[in-house]
This record gives sequence, C-alpha cells and structure tokens, in this order.
Amino acid sequence: MRKGRTYLKANDQVEVIAGKDKGRVGKVLKVFPASDKATVERINMIKRHTKPRDASQQGQIVEREAPIHVSNLQMICPECTQTGRIGKKILEDGTKVRYCKKCGESIESK
Repeated sequence: MRKGRTYLKANDQVEVIAGKDKGRVGKVLKVFPASDKATVERINMIKRHTKPRDASQQGQIVEREAPIHVSNLQMICPECTQTGRIGKKILEDGTKVRYCKKCGESIESK
C-alpha cells in the first residue's frame, strides 16, 4: 500500500486483525493518510500523564486512543456484516464508490 492511499473513512466499522486488540470491533474516528494510520474508538488505548495547567488544577492520567496502522484493520461490510477486502469502482454516472469484494454491494459511510 502506498503512502496516502487508504480505503478507510471516518465512521466505518472495522475489526482489528493483528496486534494486542485482535478480534475487537470499533468505529473509525479519524484517518491519517500521510502515515497510513487511523484512530479507532476504544482500540489501542494508551495512558498520558498530563501536568497541571495552573496552580488550582491537578495533574492527571488521561486514557485515550492511539493511532493504529491501517494494515492491522479490516473493514466490516454494512450489507453482508462480514469482514472483507474493499475495492473502488466508477459508476455509470461518474461517481467513485467503494464496494465489498465478497458481496459486491457498494459501501457508503453512514
């Protein structure tokens, strides 16, 4: 996969196929095409220690999602509800759409 080319978009349902969260399902929050990574809801959680911003505030440990490489994610088709590869095609009216290679249905982000 070339840099900057990803088939994922925000709000897509994906399953993690490799790594510590293998088998878990989540929604894509943000895609970073330059680094081929995506942030997925409640997947790849990390802890960040934050300093207090002023004297009245306390320091704390914040838990948040870290980006995960798109090669470790596989999209779930909303039509056939299975994970599978995604293709791109151009329709007769000239619009580009993503489609599921298992069932052949077009995929549109909700």
